Amino acid sequence: MQSNAFHKLLLLLPLAYQHTSNDAKDELHWNYETNGHNWEDICSSGVRQSPISLNVQKSLIVPLPRIVFGNYDIKLRGPLTLLNNGHTVHMDVPETTNGKKPFITGGLLKGRYVAEGLHFHWGSPDSRGSEHSINKQRFDVEMHIVHRNAKYKDINEAAKSKDGLAVIAVMLKIVKNPNIIFPGLNKVLGALPRVTKYKAKTTIPGGLSLGQMLGNVNPRDFFTYRGSLTTPVCQEAVTWNVFSQVLPVSYSSLSRFWKLRDSEGHRLVNNFRHVQQRNGRPVFYRAGKDLSGAYLGK
Repeated sequence: MQSNAFHKLLLLLPLAYQHTSNDAKDELHWNYETNGHNWEDICSSGVRQSPISLNVQKSLIVPLPRIVFGNYDIKLRGPLTLLNNGHTVHMDVPETTNGKKPFITGGLLKGRYVAEGLHFHWGSPDSRGSEHSINKQRFDVEMHIVHRNAKYKDINEAAKSKDGLAVIAVMLKIVKNPNIIFPGLNKVLGALPRVTKYKAKTTIPGGLSLGQMLGNVNPRDFFTYRGSLTTPVCQEAVTWNVFSQVLPVSYSSLSRFWKLRDSEGHRLVNNFRHVQQRNGRPVFYRAGKDLSGAYLGK
């Protein structure tokens, strides 16, 4: 049986949206060499693990409330820092220029969930890197925006509760000639060459709102289900909201992910967890047609 001290340590591990510790003794060493197949001893066990395969035909199509985005279209207060933490590239989400945090409500969520950070999962020149699949397809990159239930004081406390966290997931796909450019997302992707090495940090220049990271996705069209974090210790604390619309991005932009390095100097590629069993969980799909009024704060 694990001691209380060790249990507390697990809850402070370097999750994908958190900074890794400067003290090597406090770090749990894990990697994506087997895409999580060897995480049995460091991940929570249960029947609500993520990611899973998503399919419209196997989902409950119901008129859920739309996801409402508060303060998503107000610029974030800088400086915005992008960090290579050895497992992904991560950006903390600060307050906006109006002194408030971006948040989401709606869908399966009860109450307000405050944005804490964003990060990415990607593949390699030979494989796609999204964690979830949609209608039997996987995509080149999956972006996660992690939110904390506002009733919990911090993200570590939230991760202990089934209703503690909510994640927005957006898929990115390489296309030869993107017919649209996403200025906010491109600022972050453009900063990747400056964080090639482990623990490298860089400042993202210019103003940026969290809504700009969503590109032109239809926020009324999404899958949602109860699941877990996809990084150790994989706590079953997440309500997932996976947008079905995929953002087209150029090869030159997404190939920058493949040049990053992990804590041992190896190429940081294929940083996705393998698909988990659904275990009879309901997956809901909200089919959205109307783009108007999707954001608060416009």
